[in-house]
Amino acid sequence: MTFSIVARSADGTALGVAVASKFLGAGAAVPAALADVGAIATQSYANLAYRPQALTLLGTGVAATDTVRALIAGDAGPVAQRQVGVVGTHGPGATFTGDRCHAWAGGAAGDGYAIQGNMLAGPQVVADMATAWLACADQPRLPYRLVDALRAGDLAGGDRRGRQSAALLVVAKGMGYGGTSDVLADLRVDDHPDPVAELARLLELHTLYFERPDPATLIPLIGEVADEVRARLVTAGHAAADLDAALADWAGIENLEERIVPGAIDPLVLAQLRSNGSLSPR
Repeated sequence: MTFSIVARSADGTALGVAVASKFLGAGAAVPAALADVGAIATQSYANLAYRPQALTLLGTGVAATDTVRALIAGDAGPVAQRQVGVVGTHGPGATFTGDRCHAWAGGAAGDGYAIQGNMLAGPQVVADMATAWLACADQPRLPYRLVDALRAGDLAGGDRRGRQSAALLVVAKGMGYGGTSDVLADLRVDDHPDPVAELARLLELHTLYFERPDPATLIPLIGEVADEVRARLVTAGHAAADLDAALADWAGIENLEERIVPGAIDPLVLAQLRSNGSLSPR
C-alpha cells in the first residue's frame, strides 16, 4: 500500500524517511527516526511497535540488518504481510518484504539506504527510486535527496491504487528549530490528489522558514544595502535606530527569524523584504 525510502546523509549526520501511499496520513504511521541512532519505515499491515523497537536496538549498536531480523523474529502477528526498512548511523540499510504482501512488493538496500514498497505499479518503482537516490550522491541536504527519490518512485507509477498521502521526517542533532530540537524536517500531506508534489512544495517553504542561512551568501548590512533595508523596514512599520533590531523584529513577524544574522542579511530575507508582503502571520 506504500513506497518509502529510509536513508542516511552522505556525511552521516542526518537520518530520515520519505513515504507516499494511497492511505490516509501515512506519515502518522510509517516513519520514525532518532538523531545519532537511526530511522525506520514500517508498512504493509504496519506494526507500529517496530518503530520504538528498532530505534532501541539501533541505539544499542545493533546493525540495521540484525535489527530487521530481530523485529521479524519477535513479531507474533502476520509477518508474511509485513514490510520494513531500517538504516543506522553506519553500514548498509536493510529491508524486509513478507511473501504475502500485495503485489508488486519488494525492496532494495545498500550503503546508508533501504527502499521498499508494496501494491506497486511494478518493480520499476523501487528500481527508479534507487537510481535517483544514487544519482544524487552530491546533494548534501538529505530532505531534498529523499524527496527526489520519492518523486522518482511516484513518476514510475507508485502505489497502483493511486495517490493520497506523503510525508518526510528527517532528524539531525541540534538542527531543529532554534537549535533546541533534533527534528530537522517533519512534513506531512495527509490527503491530497498529488501528495508527492505537494510535499516537495512544502519542503521549499520549510527551507525558507527553517533552514539556517549559508554564511557564504550573507550580504553585509552596510552602505546602499543598509540604506535600502532601513527604508523598506520603515515602510513596513519597523523603524528603529538599531537596524539589526528592526530587521529582527520584522523577520519575527514574517516567520523568518531562523535566517537572521546580526550585521548581515540573507539574500532570501532581502528578497522577501523587497516583496513587501506578509507571508504567513503567526
